[in-house]
Amino acid sequence: MPRVALIHALVESVAPINEAMARAWPEADRLNLLDDSLSADLARSPAGLDAAMTARFVALTDYAVGAGAAGILFTCSAFGPCVEEAARRFPAVPVLKPNEAMIAEAAAAGAPVGLVATFGPTLASMVPEFPATVPLRTALAAGGLEALRAGDADRHDDLVVAAARLLVDEEGCAVVALAQFSMARAAARVAAAVGVPVLTTPATAVRALRARVEPASFVE
Repeated sequence: MPRVALIHALVESVAPINEAMARAWPEADRLNLLDDSLSADLARSPAGLDAAMTARFVALTDYAVGAGAAGILFTCSAFGPCVEEAARRFPAVPVLKPNEAMIAEAAAAGAPVGLVATFGPTLASMVPEFPATVPLRTALAAGGLEALRAGDADRHDDLVVAAARLLVDEEGCAVVALAQFSMARAAARVAAAVGVPVLTTPATAVRALRARVEPASFVE
């Protein structure tokens, strides 16, 4: 069975992706690496995604490769350029950003897309990853991540639903994309509230990773 590395910058991302892996690719041998100081450092750093931050991602990738990972999935949506550099450094191993599969699905919908996040830097990182041809609107569910960390999952979901409603009702979005793995828990409530398709990152990311690691055996 292949070993895949799941690398996290938020502890809240660990459960959603492991649940998605258990459903869609239970045969994979999972290696979880967590450095939650990455998100904290990014949130307070005026330098943003600088060379020092990128070097940390390269080091995590190097560790995963050394541990025998046949594929690597980063679950932290705010660090796209860092993941891209790690992928360039290790071309023999598939290294995936958490949101690339979801972005492709959203772009294929051919409709205005509303992107919701609970972590501000995620929006700054993800927006440039969407094709310029995609009508994109964004909303920050401010306080949502803090509520989840404090154990108030209902408050988190309420804030995500409110942000999604804003995008659909006032911005005319016909698809809602939940930017972070930690937000997948709110997908059903968002869908019921807004009445448009709601995309999440974990399921699409697992499918994309498996297709890269096991292309001969993968069946959509």
